[in-house]
Amino acid sequence: MADSAVRVRIAPSPTGEPHVGTAYIALFNYLFARKHGGEFILRIEDTDATRSTPEFEKKVLDALKWCGLKWSEGPDIGGPYGPYRQSDRKDIYKPFVEKIVENGHGFRCFCTPERLEQMREAQRAAGKPPKYDGLCLSLSAEEVTSRAAAGEPHVVRMKIPTEGSCKFHDGVYGDVEIPWEAVDMQVLLKADGMPTYHMANVVDDHLMKITHVARGEEWLASVPKHILIYQYLGLEPPKFMHLSLMRNADKSKLSKRKNPTSISYYTALGYLPEALMNFLGLFFIQIAEGEELLTMDELAEKFDPENLSKAGAIFDIQKLDWLNARWIREKLSEDEFAARVIAWASENDRLKEGLKLSQSRISKLGELPDLGAFLFKSDLGLQPAAFAGVKASPEEMLEILNTVQPDLEKIFEWNKESIEAELRASAERMGRKLKAVVGPLFVAVSGSQRSLPLFDSMELLGRSVVRQRLKVAAQVVASMVGSGK
Repeated sequence: MADSAVRVRIAPSPTGEPHVGTAYIALFNYLFARKHGGEFILRIEDTDATRSTPEFEKKVLDALKWCGLKWSEGPDIGGPYGPYRQSDRKDIYKPFVEKIVENGHGFRCFCTPERLEQMREAQRAAGKPPKYDGLCLSLSAEEVTSRAAAGEPHVVRMKIPTEGSCKFHDGVYGDVEIPWEAVDMQVLLKADGMPTYHMANVVDDHLMKITHVARGEEWLASVPKHILIYQYLGLEPPKFMHLSLMRNADKSKLSKRKNPTSISYYTALGYLPEALMNFLGLFFIQIAEGEELLTMDELAEKFDPENLSKAGAIFDIQKLDWLNARWIREKLSEDEFAARVIAWASENDRLKEGLKLSQSRISKLGELPDLGAFLFKSDLGLQPAAFAGVKASPEEMLEILNTVQPDLEKIFEWNKESIEAELRASAERMGRKLKAVVGPLFVAVSGSQRSLPLFDSMELLGRSVVRQRLKVAAQVVASMVGSGK
């Protein structure tokens, strides 16, 4: 395949805060396209209609642009193979699904969610991996036609070979073989007429002429399904590359439950996008010690997709801090540094809105730093003493913090109104007054009992920073339980 024909894509789902893992995969694809003189495309995969929101889509685009990544086609700029948002492509997929069914490679499944859950529970109880048991494969053509004509809800599933295995070559893992018995009869078309990720993924990659699919290694087990769909449609699959997952220092999977993973967290704390891309790009190149500080152009020049490691990419925050410090010291002029600081402080109107909230709460301008500094701090340095004035025991505060954290994750649109509504609901579920819940949260978020209004402050700080501060506060309070503090 000629280098000029290379087309790669990043296809995030707008279902939450943009993850650094998305930036990691996007950067690889971007560098791959540059290496081969190809095209880098952005596609929004929003087949999960219940969780996808325009707010999260905007955050995805803003985060990737902040990272310095540029795409030649996408939902914001269009292109010859659009639309680039799956929800706008709904009518495109059905003919492909119908072709699979008509050729005998797919079937309609009328099993209810309740029946499927009972089936999976029985399989788990028997020590078997849960997968579809093929019940609807035995339905006659007449029964299928009559039930569908009567409007009975159903999905379309793909058939899977009963013997042998799927063999394919991966650009990172080499030759891979996965037995067909390990592959589920995947749903291709949901009851609401939307395709599943697997079906839409294949159709979109084909129609958008994607030549190489580079994604995280968690999708390696899905390759047999995708190859089978390509075969059922008589299409040529792209070349696959599955990149090692980013992991914590203890080799556990990078997860927001353990560490900050949102790009917005790193923007809020004042990391430079060049430093973050530099850090992530080091996973894809071979360099000698002392050559770590690299611009995007230098990363592209040294990028070597033929020599990728299967070992986990360790997200070493200390190395990121070291690189960020070097970028600030060595790459920015005095004027550039001042401009970056002002731009950072002004992100999401944090400075302007923070000053607005402070105006009625100070008697001298010199009081501003103590009152509003928490909006800009990377670490509050929270200690048990900060909670001394809260009228609750450590056990009660810990219960509040542990209850509120998952409740706040339910919020789709992060603003002071939705935050207040969710915290009121949390307080009611705990059988407490809102004031009792707000006490420890105030300290957790601001580090002080005298500060700016809580709900406004949480909105300005952003979801990812609040998440991390509540997590740290819970650890501090947990150390107080049973200690008499």
